[in-house]
Amino acid sequence: MNSHYTLSTILFLSFVAVTLGITFWASRQNKTAADYYAGGRSFSGVQNGLAIGGDYMSAASFLGIAGMIALSGYDGFLYSIGFLVAWLVALLLVAELMRNSGKFTMADVLAFRMSPRPVRTAAGVSTIVVSIFYLLAQMVGAGALVGLLLGITDPAQKNWMIVAVGALMIVYVVFGGMKGTTWVQIVKAVLLMGGAALITVLVLAKYNFNLSTLLGAATEATGKPGLLNPGLKYGTDAQGWLGKVDLISLGLALVLGTAGLPHILIRFYTVPTAKDARKSVLWGIGIIGVFYLFTLVIGFGAAALVKIPATDTAGNTAAPQLANAIGANFFGDVGGTVLLALIGAVAFATILAVVAGLTLASSSSFAHDLYAHVFKRGNATEREEVVVARVSALVIGAVAIGLGILAQGQNVAFLVALAFAVAASGNLPAILFSLFWKRFNTAGAVSAIYGGLISCLVLVIFSPVVSGSKAAMIKGADFHLWELSNPGIISIPLGFFCGWLGTRLSKEYNAAKYAEMEVRSLTGLGAEKASSH
Repeated sequence: MNSHYTLSTILFLSFVAVTLGITFWASRQNKTAADYYAGGRSFSGVQNGLAIGGDYMSAASFLGIAGMIALSGYDGFLYSIGFLVAWLVALLLVAELMRNSGKFTMADVLAFRMSPRPVRTAAGVSTIVVSIFYLLAQMVGAGALVGLLLGITDPAQKNWMIVAVGALMIVYVVFGGMKGTTWVQIVKAVLLMGGAALITVLVLAKYNFNLSTLLGAATEATGKPGLLNPGLKYGTDAQGWLGKVDLISLGLALVLGTAGLPHILIRFYTVPTAKDARKSVLWGIGIIGVFYLFTLVIGFGAAALVKIPATDTAGNTAAPQLANAIGANFFGDVGGTVLLALIGAVAFATILAVVAGLTLASSSSFAHDLYAHVFKRGNATEREEVVVARVSALVIGAVAIGLGILAQGQNVAFLVALAFAVAASGNLPAILFSLFWKRFNTAGAVSAIYGGLISCLVLVIFSPVVSGSKAAMIKGADFHLWELSNPGIISIPLGFFCGWLGTRLSKEYNAAKYAEMEVRSLTGLGAEKASSH
């Protein structure tokens, strides 16, 4: 057994060494703020498409969805579908317009035709909250994975592993900036696709490339006859109609969340033209779509071939265990060890890369929106801004580490769904109104962001996620007021409503700025000017 721990450690450390090398190389190239925040806008559509894939296929999609499918079959696959369909919203409504009208962060688009300080404050706060929720999920994934790879079961040691992951990611962001982070994403996207494809082919080969044999074997092995039907996770008899509402709520958050995720929106700024922004989304969708088909086979393969231990109630270790089983099946014990080490190292690389992207999004939002424009009223130098971004990366990293230690029993995909709900409730209404509604104004933007954000947080805090259920974050306490785990169905419409109400109650209206923004977002005229100063 111990040989595989050594092997996975070696593989993993070599990945870290390569990526740290890339980061160091990138830090030599960072001359201006545009280099640090947007990679000097020098990436091609295909490169950025790979990086989008790398940014998006997180620990949640790899470990979390495979575990969900292995445990709850059909209901788990809904996550794959939701995460993928979401890209259509991003492609059709947001990608190109954002690229044309912004500079470095999401708030640039919102602040363009409003009074900048209140809007930037709101957008900065919301970016940081979404990123921290998302970081939580990656940290939990890291803890579960390292425990499995290095054979660590002691909770205290797992906590140290989470601290180590946090420290590494801080190094990536502080030194590499967007350029280093993007190359890490690209390397990782290629590795992850390769690893997932390999397992998928092996699983299919075991069942003679017959999907129905595989699904039959999965149903038989789990002893759950309803594995292929809806209702194992949501809408069970115990939950009644509320389970179905929870499911719709989850779907809403997944589909609308992507277009409001700050670390995805930032990606659209790293390309030279709007055409490249569209092209990178198409490449991203292609890569991600194929990847989610792989998760289907991996999830049901794990259900058929792996006994998920009772300790892993969330199923976060299903994919690596499947790698071990299928490798051993084809190439003997050594094969299983090698494959497990490989997949583990890839999954870990995934976590590091996504975490770096998130930390970059929230720290650059803090430096560019809150520090430069709110505290210093736009009088900060570029140097000061980048220094502040680096310091805030440290602080945000530390917060994520602390919360990650608390949330260890949760399924990773579920934690990400919460981040999506927060993004869809606060950021999305503000972005869409800002791009498409003439009358929209400062009061509207601020109330949309805070209304969606606060209602979403309150719904989560008093839900079974935090207290009063088996998998709750705070064990032994019970202050939950309702059974709804996914807040989206209430908080998303509320965010849109708050934006509408705030706009209607305020007299402010700037027609000329809207006209300028409309021209710019559709043609890109003036965006280059905006990006240079």
